[in-house]
Amino acid sequence: MGPSDVRPVYGSTKEFFASRAPLAMPVYRGQCVTFKMFGSTFPRMKQKRILVKSSAGRYAVLFGEGILRRASNEIRKLGEFSSTHIVSSPKVWRAVGNRVREGLRLNSSSAVHLFNDAESVKNLGTVERIARSLSHAGADRKSLILAVGGGVVGDVAGFVAAAYLRGVALVQVPTTLIAQVDSALGGKTGVDLPEGKNLVGAFYPPRLVLADLHALRTLPQRQYRGGLAEVIKYGVIADAKLFAFLEANFERILRRDHDALRYFIPRSIEIKADVVSRDERESSLREMLNFGHTFGHALESVTKYKRYQHGEAVAWGMMAAAFLGHEVGVTRADEVSRIVRLVRRMGPLPAWPRVPPAKLIAAMRTDKKTRAGRLRFVLAPRIGQARSYDDVPVRVVERVLHFAPHFVDGTGNRHV
Repeated sequence: MGPSDVRPVYGSTKEFFASRAPLAMPVYRGQCVTFKMFGSTFPRMKQKRILVKSSAGRYAVLFGEGILRRASNEIRKLGEFSSTHIVSSPKVWRAVGNRVREGLRLNSSSAVHLFNDAESVKNLGTVERIARSLSHAGADRKSLILAVGGGVVGDVAGFVAAAYLRGVALVQVPTTLIAQVDSALGGKTGVDLPEGKNLVGAFYPPRLVLADLHALRTLPQRQYRGGLAEVIKYGVIADAKLFAFLEANFERILRRDHDALRYFIPRSIEIKADVVSRDERESSLREMLNFGHTFGHALESVTKYKRYQHGEAVAWGMMAAAFLGHEVGVTRADEVSRIVRLVRRMGPLPAWPRVPPAKLIAAMRTDKKTRAGRLRFVLAPRIGQARSYDDVPVRVVERVLHFAPHFVDGTGNRHV
């Protein structure tokens, strides 16, 4: 099979980023310093404001150190609210609750609603429990919901905000790396069904996103490493320079070096903001953000959302997508090697499940990108560019699924 046998559904991210007029224009706040990388000078902002376009209007993503200290002032700019309701998890609230309380200057009209934020309880039952808790606390249409936590908290609280009283104001306060660079912006909210991931949800953009770098200080290393998968993804699909930065600085990144964090986190936010500003409802371009996710969501589903954190499943999925790209003649071998090598540097991953390829393919058919039963994959012709394909032969997918766990095992060891 050669490159001409598999055709892209949409144009590439390279064409998009080369031709676009920026919509998510960054507005800088605070002192700016710089550091050098590959002979170039990159801005390192203490605080940064990135605007995102949505159907409900533009909203800001604020990133930097100590952003939560400004939370009260930033939220006041959104208007008056009858009450404030924080949705979080017990472990997150223990870690950042005092900072959030101080930054928000909470009063007697505020309430905190906590739930277990494991992926396995990201379901409609949890949505109902939170909605009933809001009702008991007197939340009305003029109330504000703050989602304080990682991806599960943001997805669930966002869907609750979209559904409760047919929509109340939402502010995202992401406290994990994966939430800060990905899930907290773009307006996707939802929960899982036994049949698949995020099958019930809504596009519901927040009014504001507050991403405080300090919140990552208490993030467990496993969660931090998992979040790096989404950062690697941005390099693969849209920014070869970002990918090269990750390759050259990954040990610093694993140590949470502040200079590195202040570069790759806002850069990742900018990429996501640009894409969702152009394609909020995932009709074309936004699909590129799903590189590795078709495989990753299937892995999560067949293991009942108990084996992998989301970023870990995406890490496996990106390696599988790279191999698939090579099998269909889209991705060169040297590009596959670079992607796999960088993903492996994240560290050990939970092992590939002992399930037949047919079961994983069945799980893939419930993926939101599937059209008329045809599987769709985001593949990378080269690092910094991605396209969506819907005519990949199932037999090739089966071959990749059969050999993927033998190429790279859960300890990061490659087999030949």
